[in-house]
Amino acid sequence: MVFSYSCNDHAPEIVFFDLETTVPKRVGDRFWVLEFGAIVVTPHKLNEVESYTTLIKPKDLSVVALKSTRTDGITRKAVENAPSFEDVADRIFGILNGRVWAGHNIQRFDCLRIKEAFEYINRPPPLPVGIIDSLRLLTQKFGRRAGNMKMASLASYFGMGQQKHRSLDDVRMNLEVVKHCATVLFLESSLPNMFESKWYESPSIMTRSRSNGKSPCKEETSRKSPPSTLGNRRTVPYARGSLGKVTERVKGLLCKAQGQPPLQQLLKHSHSLLR
Repeated sequence: MVFSYSCNDHAPEIVFFDLETTVPKRVGDRFWVLEFGAIVVTPHKLNEVESYTTLIKPKDLSVVALKSTRTDGITRKAVENAPSFEDVADRIFGILNGRVWAGHNIQRFDCLRIKEAFEYINRPPPLPVGIIDSLRLLTQKFGRRAGNMKMASLASYFGMGQQKHRSLDDVRMNLEVVKHCATVLFLESSLPNMFESKWYESPSIMTRSRSNGKSPCKEETSRKSPPSTLGNRRTVPYARGSLGKVTERVKGLLCKAQGQPPLQQLLKHSHSLLR
């Protein structure tokens, strides 16, 4: 007997995107987008089919630091010959509009900055058909195993190296972090009793049930990263290092329910562990 299943071939693509911006120094100052980066992935296999990144020159160059505190940070010299946001608005609109938007803390930061940037040039902003905020999603489903749940902390937790704070690098890291979290949850759901007895009862782990279903994050529009006051708790259930091989085997199981995006479905499959 042959069993088969079908997926919704018309499901919208998912675009992971990230912005690098200036940080306002005074109340009333605006954010200026300095870099945009995005990758488009297929909804059922998560294959990257398109990517785009560009530096962006703000109207006022003086808001960009002459030197960056980060090794790969964006400096005034780096953007002085870059296109303006208005010059690249069509390309950014085309890659975002009508797709599922995904990213880390995008609901509190990146979505707002995109809207502001388009309004500033008197153009309607692109609109998503859905939003996957990995900060909120992973805080609820994965728990605070990686401490403050910043992208840098998650990357360190899985042994992926340092976050570069450059848009295209960060979105690719974002997708890998989600894959790793989903894989861990998938494996835990196979042997829930064993994993629960070893470390789910540890007081150092904040699961959804311990937080009464409440997100530890508050609305925040003044910075990209989530609050650092969540605590720095870490319990590692598996040896650190790449789970890439396991991830590849698991990806083929992600589309068992027609019409459900694979990331949401796999996390939903593991939902019962975190109650």
